Amino acid sequence: MYRLLLPVRKEDPQADLLALASHLLPADGGLIELMGMVSVPEDRSLSEGALPAQDIRDRLMTLARSLPAIPVRVKPCVRVSRLPWLAVMEELRDDPVDLVLLPLDPPGGTVLGAPLAEVLSRVPCDLVIARGMVHRYDRVLLPIRGGPHLGLMLRLAGALYQITGEQVTLLAVTREGAQPTSLSRLVERVPFKSRVITQVGDPVRIIRNTATNHHALILGATLPRLESGALGRVPAELLGQTSLPVFMVRAFRPGGTAIAEGEAPATVAAEPPPGGASPLSEQVDRWFATNTFHWTEFQDLTQLVRWKEEQKQKISLVLPALNEEATIGQVISSIKVALQEEHPLLDEIIVMDSNSTDRTREVAADLGVPVYIHPQVLADEVGSLSGKGEALWKSLYVARGDIIAWIDTDIVNIHPRFVIGILGPLLRWPRIQYVKGFYQRPLNTRDRVQVSGGGRVTELLARPIINLFFPELSGIVQPLSGEYAGRRCALEQVPFFAGYGVEAGLLVDLLRRYGLGAIAQSNLEMRTHRNQPLASLSKMAFAILQVFSSRLAIAGQAPPPEGAQRTMKTILYEPGHFCLAEAEVSEQERPPMATVPAYRERFPCAAEGDAPVEPPSS
Repeated sequence: MYRLLLPVRKEDPQADLLALASHLLPADGGLIELMGMVSVPEDRSLSEGALPAQDIRDRLMTLARSLPAIPVRVKPCVRVSRLPWLAVMEELRDDPVDLVLLPLDPPGGTVLGAPLAEVLSRVPCDLVIARGMVHRYDRVLLPIRGGPHLGLMLRLAGALYQITGEQVTLLAVTREGAQPTSLSRLVERVPFKSRVITQVGDPVRIIRNTATNHHALILGATLPRLESGALGRVPAELLGQTSLPVFMVRAFRPGGTAIAEGEAPATVAAEPPPGGASPLSEQVDRWFATNTFHWTEFQDLTQLVRWKEEQKQKISLVLPALNEEATIGQVISSIKVALQEEHPLLDEIIVMDSNSTDRTREVAADLGVPVYIHPQVLADEVGSLSGKGEALWKSLYVARGDIIAWIDTDIVNIHPRFVIGILGPLLRWPRIQYVKGFYQRPLNTRDRVQVSGGGRVTELLARPIINLFFPELSGIVQPLSGEYAGRRCALEQVPFFAGYGVEAGLLVDLLRRYGLGAIAQSNLEMRTHRNQPLASLSKMAFAILQVFSSRLAIAGQAPPPEGAQRTMKTILYEPGHFCLAEAEVSEQERPPMATVPAYRERFPCAAEGDAPVEPPSS
């Protein structure tokens, strides 16, 4: 299929460029690929591109949906860069296309921050560069100079004719003593209304004078010193002497002007990290900007369901629970109505109960939700351990979905966004394997509520350790959050810790197996739940520390954890009594579920790691 790449920034005339791109597609069809771009100044962190990236993603999706007749697909990610030109070249190396349509930077002379001649000489496909746009009743001037770009120039003229409805002027300029160019046969073949002018003299003067009665100018890029990066006299002078919309056209010559694999454009330096930042720091900043989403980007539930159906994916929502009768009913009801009854996004909702002693199971069953007691699942095959992580690990066996989402059942301010936000990136971009939710977590004290006082273990333990030993994950806002989703084909391939350390272990192991680009995070706004006492948080922190220690040992950065302390001294305060109490806190590890024979028997295809199908455009 013929493919046209249209990289756009917030400041570019997106609708106009897309309309032109649609007319540049061949008559037998093709696809426009919209690539969002955010430019960050050298003295700022690339992570500051996160919010602009969300904005441009939303703009492009809205634009694609508003023009259903145009075959358009929004590219998988927004490129955040200091030099947008380099980002385009990276994209073309990763995913070649047939034609690129680029805007010329105002006031002219550069394209996406790179010299015009540099872009013309190095883009490895057909190229159209637009300065300004034309509208209805505009007249287009096309100087005919022959050469390899003529076919593409005529195609562009035809596209502008479809937009304007006005005939195109074909101008043939010859020098004194040269034979006049015959346009009769050419005029017979062009698929648009045209008139012909033939003049003798200096091309720049004649084209400039003729252009005064027109509203747009098409220039070919047959430049005498193209490969050396110097722009020819005619286009260079005309660009400086006319304020008209100008379209620069260059047809690709295979083997002649393509940039070589791994080669950087000759006159564009590599992106310098600000303030001496390391390459790893830049990588994390770029990841943060491009892989951080907001749940509102996916609030069109009809679109989410369409993506799910196009990919032929089933989705399971698993609710781990232990004595949550006060909140689990509202969690189930609100999600079931919004995401099953009103919109068929979830194929199933199941509860994984950890031997609750209250009415948690009864409440869920009364609402028609299947309940599994995790110590009873695979009991004969693998036995049972205590802990939330054990429940999540065993839920891979009982859930049927290709995508599995988990949310905690103690959420007081439950809203469908807690599910929508973590499923959206997985349904939109097949390259993403795992999505973490993050949010503001208020801390309830006796006399007041601190809006952002929650997440104490995260800020005091998890994030400092991650920054010290696992810096690739330092952009994860809340590595210990209980709301996350992933693809079965990835989750079944990694171990699960049985207790509090399950979230930390999943992050480190998924990073090691699939890379940072396979992980994303989504802003779910505010989450209200009961806060645990410090004594419980201390045990949680000890368990999480064991997980990080074990992964450092695997990487050879710490001694093996076999002899590590598994009991913890806690401080016991009672009236008239003050002493130490010892508690066992031992994080046990479950192997990848794909290694369990009973699981492989139940999910033979999933264990092979089938890749999802990439969704189309809108």
